[in-house]
Amino acid sequence: MTQIQLINTDKSASIRFFCVISVLFFILSLIGCGKNYTPEQKAYINRIEKERTDKNEEMKNDPSSPFNAKGKIEFHDLNYFDVDPSFVFKSMLYEFEPKDTVTIYGTKGEPRKVIRYGYVVITYQNKQYNINVYQGTTTNGQIYYSIWFTDKTTNNESYGVGRYIDFEKVDDPNNEYEIDFNVAYNPYCAYSPNYSCAIPTKEDFFPIEIRAGEKKFHD
Repeated sequence: MTQIQLINTDKSASIRFFCVISVLFFILSLIGCGKNYTPEQKAYINRIEKERTDKNEEMKNDPSSPFNAKGKIEFHDLNYFDVDPSFVFKSMLYEFEPKDTVTIYGTKGEPRKVIRYGYVVITYQNKQYNINVYQGTTTNGQIYYSIWFTDKTTNNESYGVGRYIDFEKVDDPNNEYEIDFNVAYNPYCAYSPNYSCAIPTKEDFFPIEIRAGEKKFHD
């Protein structure tokens, strides 16, 4: 009887050992399935992550940030999708002729006049998408260019109104621009109801999940 018990004990120990090894092998296999980035892509990812860390500090501590300027809003780190180099694209700027002045609306219902200046073209999963570039003017008279968009993550993982990408226009018509969705950010109204922000139009919706850039701040 004692010999049978010893044999059963040895078998149980062997089974437990086998289970532990199997779990470890599974975990290591998952790690091994991670994306293999080039040194350039790794440097890019590190740069974007550093920029996000710096933005957190600025948002938390700057008196003019939306968390401090118009009433104190409780701060926690901004939420982001993982940095993904596949969401960085190159395109020339194709200007509209004529450039129509269109009315968009802010989140408080106020109309705003902006110029539909042009568009850039990206190719994602073998499909082409045109992205509108808008020209606007700030309250102090400065001209700016911006991309506003919604996608299939909007109101789920990302902010319900939409997200923005700043566009730095240059005077060279042959210039190739970088369109980086990893730097897509939420407007101030995503953090505080004391702000109003431009609502992207139906033309600015993309029927894909753009899993890059900033996520929702509030759950």
